[in-house]
Amino acid sequence: MLAGARSVVGRVLPRAVVRAGAGGLQAQQRTLHWTPVACKKVVPFLLADIGEGIAQATLLEWHVSEGDHVNQFDPVCDVASDKANVDISSRYDGKVVKLHYEVGEMAIVGKPLIDIEVEDDDDGETDEGASTESATSEADATAESPAIPEQQGATAGPARTGKVLMTPAVRRIVRENNIPIEQVVGTGKNGRVLKEDVLNYLEHGAQPAQAPATATTVGATASASMGQQQATATTGRGLAEDQTQPISGIQAAMVKSMTAALKVPHFSYAEEIEMDGLMEARQTLRAMAADSLKVSYMPFIIKAASLALEKYPILNSHVNEECTSVTLKAEHNISVAMDTPLGLVVPNIKNVNNKSVFDIARDLNELQELGAKNKLKTEHLTGGTFTLSNIGVLGGTYLGPVIVVPQVAIGAMGRVRKLPRFDDNDNVIARHIMEISFSADHRVIDGVTIAKFSNEMKQFIEHPLRLLAHLK
Repeated sequence: MLAGARSVVGRVLPRAVVRAGAGGLQAQQRTLHWTPVACKKVVPFLLADIGEGIAQATLLEWHVSEGDHVNQFDPVCDVASDKANVDISSRYDGKVVKLHYEVGEMAIVGKPLIDIEVEDDDDGETDEGASTESATSEADATAESPAIPEQQGATAGPARTGKVLMTPAVRRIVRENNIPIEQVVGTGKNGRVLKEDVLNYLEHGAQPAQAPATATTVGATASASMGQQQATATTGRGLAEDQTQPISGIQAAMVKSMTAALKVPHFSYAEEIEMDGLMEARQTLRAMAADSLKVSYMPFIIKAASLALEKYPILNSHVNEECTSVTLKAEHNISVAMDTPLGLVVPNIKNVNNKSVFDIARDLNELQELGAKNKLKTEHLTGGTFTLSNIGVLGGTYLGPVIVVPQVAIGAMGRVRKLPRFDDNDNVIARHIMEISFSADHRVIDGVTIAKFSNEMKQFIEHPLRLLAHLK
């Protein structure tokens, strides 16, 4: 039976039976008896465009198996581009009949992820006065309604006038939920509003179309096995023979980001900072913090950077690709490089300039927890304006960090070491020293600016009471 076809099952009896009786011929009229049976159809569930021109994504994990029943909004799978991880949720009620990819394979945008068996009368009914569409037409309409990633909302289009094409089943959902249909964008053939369009509106509401933001992440790789292979390759544990591995996920993103970044003329600047005062202040604040709140040095350093950026806002900016303009950013969305099981990512803490150290600590802890579970989303990874990297946790001291374009500066902290220093009376004393290294875009930032910024940031860290006086 063709997909989308409708069947009718019943008994057809003779319309009339003529009987002979005492009164002559008698006709007994019999009626047509029929019982409609809803037909099921299989619809392909497509991988939608997940933003930024991504043509393919790596299948990280299936949340369903063939034969499982899924409901609308149930998680179907996780995919990862070279930008971010995306959760894909169902737009249908039905049974999963086919998975088109294995974990670790590359799923193509616009191609089926899974096939789902659904009730034909769910969306198979036609508008009043419209003829029954052919199986080919229904397949075309289905192909125009791909799976919607959870991170995306409905895009608001211009208000409609006149009749809106939709099936009676869809009209019922619109009516029951009091949805302003002019705000729902139809993705079906000829602008037809499909069921998934309405469900997407209910989930996300109408949102203005926005240009895609630049992601400051190197993404994620596909599966645990792939991650283990990469770990083996990078740590050099005994390979019995040569191996050729595709450059994808984290590595592909690294290729793109480093190629773009190293076209920018860098210059570096380094300084050392005494941490003793901050170490004492941290102990005091940790006693004041909630029991569950982890307060490391990073929230203080992030806040110190933000306070210094207020004085030197050129360092909290984006430069366009042609380097013909610089946009000074009002918010301090400070990116923090962190290692995760599937690679390096650079999420950012939003609006640091309006947050306290405790607020920053909570946000940082949340990002670290999400990163450890490979659950960071695009909103965590986009919009960064200045980056800090704490290489010191791995034992480094000085280094030359690479700018995360389109940002114009980055700082990297080394490990804290106990070293001999002279006091004001020339006595040798022990001090806890942290080295910090900066790189900046020399097209728009000069050495004087980065040196003054470094000195300002240093003062906040070495004199934490001054930092605490500025907390919001």
